[in-house]
Amino acid sequence: MSRFAFIILTCLTLSLSGCGYNEIQKNEEAVFKAWGDVEATYQRRADLIPNLVETVKAYAEHEQETLIEVTSARSQVGKVQLTAADLADPAKMQQFQEAQGQLSGALSRLMVVVERYPDLKANENFRDLQHQLEGTENRINVARQRFNEAVQVFNTSIRIFPNNLTNNFLLKLERKEPFKADEGAENAPKVKF
Repeated sequence: MSRFAFIILTCLTLSLSGCGYNEIQKNEEAVFKAWGDVEATYQRRADLIPNLVETVKAYAEHEQETLIEVTSARSQVGKVQLTAADLADPAKMQQFQEAQGQLSGALSRLMVVVERYPDLKANENFRDLQHQLEGTENRINVARQRFNEAVQVFNTSIRIFPNNLTNNFLLKLERKEPFKADEGAENAPKVKF
């Protein structure tokens, strides 16, 4: 009887090692890490904006509307907070994306204002800030792509057999929401001079 119990215990242990529990946990942690990277890059952008606005303000005092719009959009971004638990909520992800999109649009309009001021474009402080902001926008794009990759791996891991059984009976984790294209992104921007 003890030999029979040992064989059953060994079979049970081997079957549990292939259930995907650890893989699902590892993949969810990768999603949380990737989300932290996204938040850090957005924070870097938010931290650069006050310096950029102050530099532009010194040259373009009568462009208050654009400067106020950038400042307002930055404050709206600060109000939209996502936690790791919110990554499965499409509505909260959409709200976060919309706030970030408004800030991106306001920054684009600010750069158009800058084009009107050749002295500003030649200013070393402004050029440094502009390069940092451009680099940050690239980092945001990379962080979002890595987040989407981590979400895809996680979502796949909770849907494939036998992991789906482990998730359905033990973990009950929900799919995570990836970043999606902003509304209207399918249309090319129109440039007017």
